Amino acid sequence: MIKQAPKNRLFRHFLPVAFAVIAVHPLKAQSKLDEYIREGLTSNQSIKQQTFLLEKNVYALKQAKSMFLPDVSFLTTYTKAEGGRTIDFPTGDLLNGAYATLNQLTGNNSFPQLQNQHILINPDNFYDAKFRTSLPILNAELIYNKRIKQQQVDLQRSEVLLYKRELVKEIKTAYYKYLKATNAIMIYESSLKLVEEGQRINTALYNNNKVNRTAVIRSNNEVSKINASLITASKTAESARYYFNFLLNRPLTDSIRLDTMTALPRQEDLLNATVNNREELTKLKIVKDINGSLNGLSRSYLIPTIGTYLDLGSQAFDWKFNKQSRYYFWGVSLQWDLFSFGKNSYKIKQTESDRQAIAAQTDNVQQQLLTELKVRQNDMQSAIAQYNSAQSQLKTAQTYYNDELKLYKEGMAIYVELLDAQNQLIDAQLNANIALFDTWIAYAAIERANASFIIQ
Repeated sequence: MIKQAPKNRLFRHFLPVAFAVIAVHPLKAQSKLDEYIREGLTSNQSIKQQTFLLEKNVYALKQAKSMFLPDVSFLTTYTKAEGGRTIDFPTGDLLNGAYATLNQLTGNNSFPQLQNQHILINPDNFYDAKFRTSLPILNAELIYNKRIKQQQVDLQRSEVLLYKRELVKEIKTAYYKYLKATNAIMIYESSLKLVEEGQRINTALYNNNKVNRTAVIRSNNEVSKINASLITASKTAESARYYFNFLLNRPLTDSIRLDTMTALPRQEDLLNATVNNREELTKLKIVKDINGSLNGLSRSYLIPTIGTYLDLGSQAFDWKFNKQSRYYFWGVSLQWDLFSFGKNSYKIKQTESDRQAIAAQTDNVQQQLLTELKVRQNDMQSAIAQYNSAQSQLKTAQTYYNDELKLYKEGMAIYVELLDAQNQLIDAQLNANIALFDTWIAYAAIERANASFIIQ
């Protein structure tokens, strides 16, 4: 009776491990992970930084558009002068003789004698106040500048999408790693209860001279080993939680709500072997367009610059303001650069060299992205193969453990044999857990490689 009772109790404690098999059934919607992804896309600091840069480029585009609208400015000057250069005008020498003759003829002094004039070139006590309105009529530089600013906005939008796509991959990977660690903790906790119960039973049997010391020593070692593994798994889960919360810009110790994941990802996504949606290629295409606009900007010297302006103001001495002081001044200006000693042609050649460099870079990046996708797909296929093998080993370990448990109950197997079967089952459970989430991590890498995840 002493031996049979512990066996029954041990059997009851072994049942949780015996039936802790990772079943395969249809995957439920990962609503919690989707919510975390949406949260991360709105709260991540790197995304916010890129969004601010996008806003800056949008404002730069608006500034470029405003260059085509009229500019109205108020300008005023006031001068006070004394001394300096003068214009000498011999008023007295020219008119005094004639005035003297006229006075003699008329018999009066109606015509005074005049002094020669010394007029200051610098105006003294003079003001000029005006409103100037200027408007470009034809300016190729402004046209190309606006086009470049628009392309820079598109480039930054692609940069934001690139950061978001990378963030989605990092969030998913961190989430799967945390799930893998928490599942490992549950397996170790269940195993720890079993080995502690086995330790208690073997100690009782040893004290009653039913087993030798080897069983007790082996039980003690198993307890120590599972405890160490449990601590390692707990720290791994803690680190995974810290990094996951960091990605979402949350307190590092916040808890994480978990989805139930027991099935493989959709394997049909492995067939998507295109990288045309990658933001890296979109950015290079926009850079190519910007280079074309820069080339056009370099050639804009061939087109004359035409503008118009209108001044409405008043100018007079001694702050007078009347009909004579008021004026308007309208004009049209034209500037056409005809010769610049090759300066413009050198600019054009620089943009053409940049275009060739961009084309070579695009081909290189496209090959790199295709290579990355092929490697990720191979990793996924390898992970699936590892998962299928782990499932097969899990079934075998389960059968082996059930057989040993039956023999142990019937007194036909010793505890060490049962313990070996139990350890194989625990290892198989851990390997199946690792293989499952490795497939999801590989799947997240494929989503990143072919840009198949739809970012709202």
